[in-house]
Amino acid sequence: MAQPLVVSKSAVVTTGRRPELSEFSTREMYREILARLGEDPARNGLAATPERVEKSLAFLTRGYEQDAKKILHGALFDVDYDEMVIVKDIEMFSLCEHHMLPFFGKVHVAYIPKGKVIGLSKIPRLVDMFARRLQVQERLTRQIADAIREAIDPQGVGVVVEARHLCMMMRGIEKQHSSTVTSAMLGCFRQKETRAEFLSLVRPSVGDGM
Repeated sequence: MAQPLVVSKSAVVTTGRRPELSEFSTREMYREILARLGEDPARNGLAATPERVEKSLAFLTRGYEQDAKKILHGALFDVDYDEMVIVKDIEMFSLCEHHMLPFFGKVHVAYIPKGKVIGLSKIPRLVDMFARRLQVQERLTRQIADAIREAIDPQGVGVVVEARHLCMMMRGIEKQHSSTVTSAMLGCFRQKETRAEFLSLVRPSVGDGM
């Protein structure tokens, strides 16, 4: 069983009490983790690792500081168009909330407008915002679809995410070639014909297997 973060005697003598963990910096926490792994946090290759990890995780989870409405603000346009709009093969990188290991893949997004469309570059930004959080693939898929529905109230939205998870590849069952496919179909995309058209356009094999 892991022991609490080691507190130096000098810290207790100076303050007269045992500090709470929240009083330690993130870098100090990472140094403690390295020590518990049996490493020497002071050795040349690891001396700057706590700082690097702190910056890396801040970047990888920056989606917590972003807001879908702000991303889409100013990029919603009135257009007389009612056919399917698809942005496919959007690269996605996220962290599994169960093991904090990466999962990565592609996202395909489609919607049928009802008088309003989204600037094309904003859809990949929306995907990144939700992906740059601790996630599960199923929730990520639905969050993207819900955000688009809330922004423009289209006739329907379809989202498909295909990803590979390092928590399955590096640990646990250690299956290297498996992938996970999730979908969220809202509005008219629940109709068989619309759903089939979307899946056939983004990736025929996905449409065949779902």
